[in-house]
Amino acid sequence: METDFYKKKIIYIAPSLSTFVKEDISFLSKKYNTITNIYNWSNKLLTPLYIIQQFFFVLFHSSKCQAIIISFGGYWSFLPSLIGKIRNIPTFIILNGTDCAAFPELNYGDLRKPWLKFILKKSYQWSKMLLPVSQSLVFTENNYFADYPILQGFQYHLPNIKTPYQVIPNGLQIANWEINKTIKRDQKSFITVLSNGQLLRKGGELILEVATRFPDHIFHFVGINDLGNREIPRNVICHGKLVPEKLKEKLQAATYYFQLSNFEGFGVALCEGMLCECIPIVSNVNALPEIIGTTGFVLKKRDVNLLEQLLKSIIQDEDQNNLGEKARNRIIEKYSQRNREKAFFELIS
Repeated sequence: METDFYKKKIIYIAPSLSTFVKEDISFLSKKYNTITNIYNWSNKLLTPLYIIQQFFFVLFHSSKCQAIIISFGGYWSFLPSLIGKIRNIPTFIILNGTDCAAFPELNYGDLRKPWLKFILKKSYQWSKMLLPVSQSLVFTENNYFADYPILQGFQYHLPNIKTPYQVIPNGLQIANWEINKTIKRDQKSFITVLSNGQLLRKGGELILEVATRFPDHIFHFVGINDLGNREIPRNVICHGKLVPEKLKEKLQAATYYFQLSNFEGFGVALCEGMLCECIPIVSNVNALPEIIGTTGFVLKKRDVNLLEQLLKSIIQDEDQNNLGEKARNRIIEKYSQRNREKAFFELIS
């Protein structure tokens, strides 16, 4: 195996060490000496310190550097993209969602904040190429959330950006999602995965409301311990944050996976559910219908009555025995990490 000494050097910058950031670093390190720069940028008080530290870090490590890759646009992308521009180092910014959105109705999106919008605009202008994880982050028309269209995407909010882009979807490690045939699947169970503070954006309130209309079915919420002051129906279970093995068990024990987001840059959790052969039920938002293809069902409008009708038709449909298997195969074919890895290596080289 080629040692780091002989590998070409790249810098990878991210605001946190999330799972998909770890995966990117892992496959990039196969071919490149990958130098990482990751601080806890969520701590706003330390942002000035991080900017100073990052400046000297990038200035030092960008010498003889093949490329700079930045996950998410943000405060952490401003100086690296500027230095890359000055030093003629190709800089690529991976766009994941919030960095392409301004959605005040959901209190979501970095582009609704004027100063941060300026930071993102300059970062995008200075970079060599933008790498959105779905075409919907370039431009999309959301007709799901309200009775009027809501336009999103970096080309809508920043129309003067001329930087080229290439869509490279997120990729999943298929080997980590093998099916355990000993787990019995509950035919009357639905599951969704979300984090604290995401209940509205991920459509959790809609799921809670429709759960009261299907008392003989179980609705699982993974990632949160409680739902605040809301009255929780008896058939709703909150499991909190689970370790990967426990998450896989819960997904493989459920029949249906909900992704009823009001905005979703891609949908990694949806793909994980599909790899576990859950039948997907998604909102008509961003890339979600594209991800599931013909392997699941799409809710056209954010309306609990429409959702109730959809669930009744799904439950009564007996011809869906192989939909879960088709959902898994679709992710393997279109959204494996191998596909993402190949696209990145071709891009950098």
